[in-house]
Amino acid sequence: MPDLLVKNVRPWGGPATDVLIKNGVISSTGTPAPGTPVLEGGNRLLLPSFSDVHVHLDSTRLGLPFRPHTGAPGVWPMVLNDRENWRKDAESAAERATTTLGMMIERGVTRVRSYAQIDVDCGLERFHAVKAAAQAHRGRCEVQIIAFPQAGLLREPGTIGLMRQALAEGAEWVGGIDPCTLDRDPKGHLDALFSLAEEFQVPVDVHLHEPGHLGVFSTDLILERVRALGMHGQLTMSHSYDLGSVNEATTRRLVEEFAELDVSMATVAPAQQNGLPLVDLVQAGVRVGLGEDGQRDFWSPYGNADMLDRTWQLAFTHQFRKDELIEHCVAIATMGGASIMSADVERLSSVADRPGLAIGDAGDLLLLPGDTVTAAVMDRGQDRTVVHGGRVVADGLRLT
Repeated sequence: MPDLLVKNVRPWGGPATDVLIKNGVISSTGTPAPGTPVLEGGNRLLLPSFSDVHVHLDSTRLGLPFRPHTGAPGVWPMVLNDRENWRKDAESAAERATTTLGMMIERGVTRVRSYAQIDVDCGLERFHAVKAAAQAHRGRCEVQIIAFPQAGLLREPGTIGLMRQALAEGAEWVGGIDPCTLDRDPKGHLDALFSLAEEFQVPVDVHLHEPGHLGVFSTDLILERVRALGMHGQLTMSHSYDLGSVNEATTRRLVEEFAELDVSMATVAPAQQNGLPLVDLVQAGVRVGLGEDGQRDFWSPYGNADMLDRTWQLAFTHQFRKDELIEHCVAIATMGGASIMSADVERLSSVADRPGLAIGDAGDLLLLPGDTVTAAVMDRGQDRTVVHGGRVVADGLRLT
């Protein structure tokens, strides 16, 4: 791993200092060896790099001509709209995924959890596309791939076999989705999902769009499986838009159970805020991360590869105004997500945590302009330098 001396930067907006990276890890001891590369920070802010822990690289259309949105509301109509259109673009899924991942790295991301759609329409083509993007940017970014049954596990015969094949080819996570409303068989869906997790010894990620009481019902069934199988720390609940809408007692119980079972939460900062309370989750010790979801695809025209924009959105949709809470959103978008990708990374424990820049932390850094961290979120400046493992991988919104 490379060494690097980063000069004149302000970690988390503090006093200016120099930061030495040795063997890819932050170190404040020792003298740089002769010839150690020097990165002039220019008195910019120094933050941990971003972790996008909920992104669909397999469906992105960034870099292509804009097209009108044609999808109808609901998961299944959106699936059918995507199927009708995703092969029509001039660029392949692999080319589009590679372009978007490069744009994400240029803007400060070095850790990614991407979904790869697995179904009878696309087979493993979109899984292979995400693998190709990860390979193209190897050395610039860590990518974990989730084998994701966007159309359900049971609705179409053959899906489970394809999921098994993707896991055998190296998918690091197994995904589930809406056990009641999509597959309409929660027991069958969860039997299949957790059987795959057990067979391949991988963690589980569940997309949950189900509303109110139904969403809580599905979540309780999922938590029962985690508890019975001893899969503490092996589940991430994604979206879960409406779990906080039932009543205060249910919300409190779910937060406590997520903390007890080390269940992670991945949010995409949706407009509606009926989810479990962000601050309560973190203070309870629940791992929380942020992601961009789909990026200008056949599901939605939103998304621009910039996690700093999505961090602004997280703060805005929660109506945060205090600097401490806006900086907390940055902590979630950086090391909060990193703690989902690796249990070795400590979870955030309070809104005051500012991790990722201590001795022994990975040399994954983002330099960007701003008087303060909050100012950087508000202004979203473009003068960014991205470091992964002690090596500069992007500068000025260009890969190096």
